[in-house]
Amino acid sequence: MIVESTLFAPVQSTTAFEETLERLGTAIKLGLLQPGTRLPAERELCEQLGIARSTLRQALTALVQSGHLKAVRGRGGGTFVAEVLPSVGPPSEELLGRWREACDTRLATELGVAVLAAERAEPADAERLNELVGVMAQSLEDFEAYRLADVHFHIGLAEAAGSASLVASMTEAQSVMTDLIGHIAHPPEVLAWSNAQHARLVDCLLRHDPALALRIMAEHLRGTEHVLAGLLP
Repeated sequence: MIVESTLFAPVQSTTAFEETLERLGTAIKLGLLQPGTRLPAERELCEQLGIARSTLRQALTALVQSGHLKAVRGRGGGTFVAEVLPSVGPPSEELLGRWREACDTRLATELGVAVLAAERAEPADAERLNELVGVMAQSLEDFEAYRLADVHFHIGLAEAAGSASLVASMTEAQSVMTDLIGHIAHPPEVLAWSNAQHARLVDCLLRHDPALALRIMAEHLRGTEHVLAGLLP
């Protein structure tokens, strides 16, 4: 899948440690690497990311210390995603101060993704997204489950557009939004309304209607902005 190839694509930044830590930390936070998942062997990860083993070990150690990973020694050991992730503290002033900018960046990414996905999606893409709509419909009282499916839905749209760079941009945008929406309440009614828009987007993919997909996505994202404006501290 494009998500996996993007997640473990070679690190390009000259600050390899920080980028590796961010890449893995974001994947854990978004649920792309789920609790209990065993990371690939160090040698394989180093080859995929294009970094030295010392750099990888430094990043893994930092994530163990932060509580995102757990190192298990002995037979059957390895590095695993923590079963219980660190709790989220109060939002920082910096995060609150730039939330509208984060929404603007997400808007620019997701509108383009919606158009391209509606133009390029295959029936199998729409089927996978529709399954996620079903998961969200059953998770209106369980926000963690809803949000995990929500993240996969939006990244799935980028996959349907057939662009690895857009998958990377979408993943980053979803990461920032997760930081924000983790600090607000999540009434089931709001989630149901949002998921109804997801279902309409899937229909746009099936009908290859980019104009309507653009309009629905704009409504969807603006709705999130209104919720944030009303519920953020």
